Amino acid sequence: MLRFLFIFSVLISDMLFSQTQLNLIPYPQNVSVLDGEFAIPATLSLQEKLPEDETEYFKKRLKGRLKFQDAPKEKAQLVYSQLSKTGNTGQNDEFYSLEISPKNIQIRSYTNQGFFLALQTLIQLIEGHQDNKKIPALNIEDQPEFAWRGMHLDVCRHFFTVEEVKQYIDYLAMYKLNTFHWHLTDDQGWRIEIKKYPKLTEIGSKRKESMIGAYVDNTFDGKPYGPFFYTQEQIKDVVKYAQKQHITIVPEIEMPGHALAALSAYPELACTKGPFEPATKWGVFDDVFCPKDETFTFLENVLDEVIQLFPSQYIHIGGDECPKTRWKECAHCQELIRKNNLKDEHGLQSYFIHRIEKYVNKKGRKIIGWDEILEGGLAPNAAVMSWTGVNGGIEAAKSKHFAVMTPGSYCYFDHYQGDPQSEPNAFGGYTPLDKVYSYGPIPSELNAGQAKYILGVQANLWTEYILDFKHVQYMIFPRLMALSEVGWGTADSKKYKEFENRVVNQFKVLDKMNINYAKSIYNVSGKVIKGDNGVAYELSTSQNPKGIRYTLDGTDPSANSNAYQSPVQISKSVTIKSAYFEDGQLKSAVSSQEFITSKTTGKSITLEEQPSENYAFGGAFTLIDGIIGNQRQLGKTWLGFQGKDVVATIDFGQKTQFSEVYFNTLENKGSWIHFAKSAQIFVSDDNKNFKMIKEIGKDDIRNAKGKIKLNTGNQNTRYIKVKIENAGIIPAGNPGADSKAWLFVDEIGAL
Repeated sequence: MLRFLFIFSVLISDMLFSQTQLNLIPYPQNVSVLDGEFAIPATLSLQEKLPEDETEYFKKRLKGRLKFQDAPKEKAQLVYSQLSKTGNTGQNDEFYSLEISPKNIQIRSYTNQGFFLALQTLIQLIEGHQDNKKIPALNIEDQPEFAWRGMHLDVCRHFFTVEEVKQYIDYLAMYKLNTFHWHLTDDQGWRIEIKKYPKLTEIGSKRKESMIGAYVDNTFDGKPYGPFFYTQEQIKDVVKYAQKQHITIVPEIEMPGHALAALSAYPELACTKGPFEPATKWGVFDDVFCPKDETFTFLENVLDEVIQLFPSQYIHIGGDECPKTRWKECAHCQELIRKNNLKDEHGLQSYFIHRIEKYVNKKGRKIIGWDEILEGGLAPNAAVMSWTGVNGGIEAAKSKHFAVMTPGSYCYFDHYQGDPQSEPNAFGGYTPLDKVYSYGPIPSELNAGQAKYILGVQANLWTEYILDFKHVQYMIFPRLMALSEVGWGTADSKKYKEFENRVVNQFKVLDKMNINYAKSIYNVSGKVIKGDNGVAYELSTSQNPKGIRYTLDGTDPSANSNAYQSPVQISKSVTIKSAYFEDGQLKSAVSSQEFITSKTTGKSITLEEQPSENYAFGGAFTLIDGIIGNQRQLGKTWLGFQGKDVVATIDFGQKTQFSEVYFNTLENKGSWIHFAKSAQIFVSDDNKNFKMIKEIGKDDIRNAKGKIKLNTGNQNTRYIKVKIENAGIIPAGNPGADSKAWLFVDEIGAL
């Protein structure tokens, strides 16, 4: 009988918990539902002498919802106790407990930071239960898994005011992020006042015009941009503002590359005489800092002022995308390589970073840089921000260096988050909410000891295509929520739908704050899968899938169009349009997808080399899914390969006749993407012995503007192999010179 009562009580507890929707993001580590509820009063009595800054924040956030009054601890409804650590509790400085009973709310923590995090949880509970005025009785014990939970903002390509930066910091605090990476210098603008070098802002903070539209359009607005920069007093104000919300600001001063804005002000710091001007295009440029004594003196003086402004442990020194073209041609650089027995220009980059690190270390700080600082050998105490993938973080951790994981495939919020056809122009890529949520910051290649060197996770927002702050909001929300839960360590991709429901509930809060968030998860999304006789198109939405309607004739769907029940089979060219309807009313954007089928569509395909993690999307299947990539959008329809050839073998399943083979590639030199050097077509009946039947060179590929159609003559074979040769090392005079070129390829078809 006792055993039955115990089981019954557990079942009742689980049922009550499932009925109690806790719309908390990030979700806490440990939650227990207790008996009863706490009634939210019109006036909440607070214990006297609570931590001042945190309590003022709490009041400000709930202004208009609640009134507040102070009371002695024994009479207060919100009380706080500061814990003291004894021994190894397994709890860190951000730990807090939050106990809500019908009588009062009790918070316990070791630090003011923990108290602040508890208040964020309480705010979300109050906002989430504002309608019924009652919070369920709960006991929460919580702390983050990762110490670094960051967001980055590029203010160089496009500038944002002090008030907008403060709003950005507010957003981080709301979802318990604790690091703001402020990207302050780049080719397109120098945004921080340096008193010793006034020309940095007099000249480097403005440019004559800006690139607009897709990069391939190569068009400009003709409008002067700037001068835009932050004074040192403004910087101090923002730092103080962030500190009150327990957010560390990590400043970034780019070196040795991305230096055109600085060189435009002080050309003597370059390898050539110039003149230079802040870049009007996006991309990477050959002119970089020359590693000579006057350059290091300049950078040390700049860092002196930066360190005085920012109390962060880490100073970000960039280190990414530094072309070696000028260094190869520079007599001083070549002498420096010989004098210091460096292997090559990559060794010179390492020399540069080592020298800067020694100076920063003398000032009691540490450097962190993008993963290219691994080139030629990592500086002794440097931390790595791994953006090109996870390998930089793996290499750093295995050599006992700290790393922050920020791979572009999961953490670049300048990528599209929905169907590119219905989204604002973006840099490229495809990083929807569910993909961000699926990220695990600890690479499987690391053992437990090495994993301790992974500091945490960060997302980056580069602003080439983000002109105003409303667009900033659109790009970070709701993806910032997914990042928050990943960094907290409670993300579970198996429970994504439950997380998505919490996100939708948070939209009510964003609406009240007038935040322009993306509604992409409401739209119908499509995924191409293997079909019965070709491919099939699987439709989904965050809403009830019974509300999906679609058409096959190119017209916009209505409430009376085909109701989606199962993946739409595609065996011929067709345009599918879809949308979500509720009570007969259109509730989403109309999504459109054109399929152009060929004899390869949906067949078996293998690749000898796999695409880059950042541009892998549907893998090899993307090349035979019937969708032709848009050359103006680097969205989810392209596969990207850096420094690798594409060698794809397609199995028709039986001997098949064809007389034409086509594929698509593209060029976007500012992003290091180049047309293929050559392409060859091979055929085989046994998948072992292949015969080349067609070849095309670079000039023909360029003349065709990447849309390649090859007459192969009449063929009848089971296997076809297409080899598309990467352009190799980018030549001098191009962005990214001396680096491996990217090759982007889509749809390989046969007719």
